[in-house]
Amino acid sequence: MVKEIANSFLLVYAGLFPIVNPVGSAPVFLGLTRHCTDQERRSLARRVAVNGFFLLLGSLFVGSHVLEFFGITLPVVRVAGGLVVSAFAWKLLHAGEEPGDRRTADAAAEPIAATDVFYPLTMPLTVGPGSISVAITLGSQRPKTAAGLADLALLGAAAIAGLVAIAATVYICYRFAEPIISALGESGTNVLVRLSAFILLCIGIQIIWSGYSALVVVAT
Repeated sequence: MVKEIANSFLLVYAGLFPIVNPVGSAPVFLGLTRHCTDQERRSLARRVAVNGFFLLLGSLFVGSHVLEFFGITLPVVRVAGGLVVSAFAWKLLHAGEEPGDRRTADAAAEPIAATDVFYPLTMPLTVGPGSISVAITLGSQRPKTAAGLADLALLGAAAIAGLVAIAATVYICYRFAEPIISALGESGTNVLVRLSAFILLCIGIQIIWSGYSALVVVAT
């Protein structure tokens, strides 16, 4: 049973870490919160980690049942989610390129509001539709080796521990993003933010393609 518990923890953490990608998202987070103080950024990092944890928790344990209730398939979720990720990445990739846009400049000077903690910092930057799809997929895989409710509870606790580890990783990467990125300087940070935004755009396109390919297979 110990092996099954360890596998449950590693499956959740290893399955979500590449798509959540807190290390790659840290420069983007720093770019969006560049005007914030260290204390404000620490608070934002903590709230984003907590929001991301509960979002993944709901997706892991409830997501598959919600999809079944509304008759929504995972490929459709991937296509719609990929569009959201791509739109956000495209906007971030071209942010501030038009010098005559005063609204963009004014928005960049304003502090992030409390409502911005969920969008765009939590979703889709940290926990995007791709992460939600992975969490739903993991949650839909029912354990076959559990003998009773006690074993199911232990496996569920191991999965929750994996989500806690993901949230802790997000907090650490976001909390200490500034001292890491500060070594690059302003120009280096801008380059890294643009590169991260481009990678995020590629991830969004990949999610769309994955969902589209699955829909084509089902249709044929």
